[in-house]
Amino acid sequence: MDELGVAIVGYGLAGSVFHAPLIAADPRLRVAAVVTSSRERALQARAEHPGVRVWATAEEMFAEDEDVDLAVIATPNRTHAELATKALAAGLPVVVDKPFAVTAADAEAVVEAAERADLPLSVFQNRRWDNDFLTVRGLMDAGEFGEVRRFESRFERWRPVSKGGWREVGAAADGAGILFDLGSHLVDQAVALFGPVTEVYAELDRRRPDVQADDDAFIALTHASGTRSQLWMSAVAPQLGPRLRVLGSESGYTVYGLDPQEADLRAGRRPDDGRPWGTVAADSWGTFGAGEDLRTIPTVPGDYPAFYAGMAATLLDGAPAPVDPRDAVETLRILEYARHVAGPAES
Repeated sequence: MDELGVAIVGYGLAGSVFHAPLIAADPRLRVAAVVTSSRERALQARAEHPGVRVWATAEEMFAEDEDVDLAVIATPNRTHAELATKALAAGLPVVVDKPFAVTAADAEAVVEAAERADLPLSVFQNRRWDNDFLTVRGLMDAGEFGEVRRFESRFERWRPVSKGGWREVGAAADGAGILFDLGSHLVDQAVALFGPVTEVYAELDRRRPDVQADDDAFIALTHASGTRSQLWMSAVAPQLGPRLRVLGSESGYTVYGLDPQEADLRAGRRPDDGRPWGTVAADSWGTFGAGEDLRTIPTVPGDYPAFYAGMAATLLDGAPAPVDPRDAVETLRILEYARHVAGPAES
């Protein structure tokens, strides 16, 4: 088999902007089916992926579509675990958008179902392929920091009035709120870099009167390695801090601004359009060094397409999944504990 048919369950922002273009750009994958009950989104899917089959429900697609080799769950968070389990029961390998589930227990049940069925399972933690994360990973691998003592990471926005989407106005029980949205990325990155967590401190707040879940959060993690991670996520930051700051025993690194891949995908760019992908201009590079010995260093290009290249290798070559789903279970445990220790978000 040279090419795998992929079904995208859910064709909203996640399915149409973040998953479909990356799947279509991989030479060993194609968007074969889309599940959406929206006529408008069905027309969009057919226009963007000629020949795609559109189903109104996942159950119909699982039962009837024989030309699907991988199911991608890109629906609202509260449905992730249920639909992933149904896909596995239908004999399909699965990719689940982040957060993996609403609870760690639900996520663990999906992992166990995949293991019983002997089917590949992964979670779309695409920000492991952000340019800043890859740059920090490379510096760490080269031993440039010495012992990393503190890791600061932020996803901040200035959105004083909610846009009204379910992630902002939905309930925490649905997986809404900025902790589960952006925190899923921040915690995953910190654990991927620095390993298991022994202590968690958290602050959650609901700053805007038109939202129901947290929109401003801070998490402090102590890793078994000794590194301390400080993670900020906010929709109400009138001034944005550095995207990343890494402080080591020998050197540090600070970078501002977001990886451009999300903005490019939202704007309609595609990774296979022939232009450099995931790169930033030199004036957006980060600063590396210590004391007065500071210099800008090139930012490693971001590489979201690597996730689905890795998934193709998993299915066709027997390679490990690009993201171990048990990593995503651990991220959920940390997020759940953070919510518990912080208490309910209050305005």
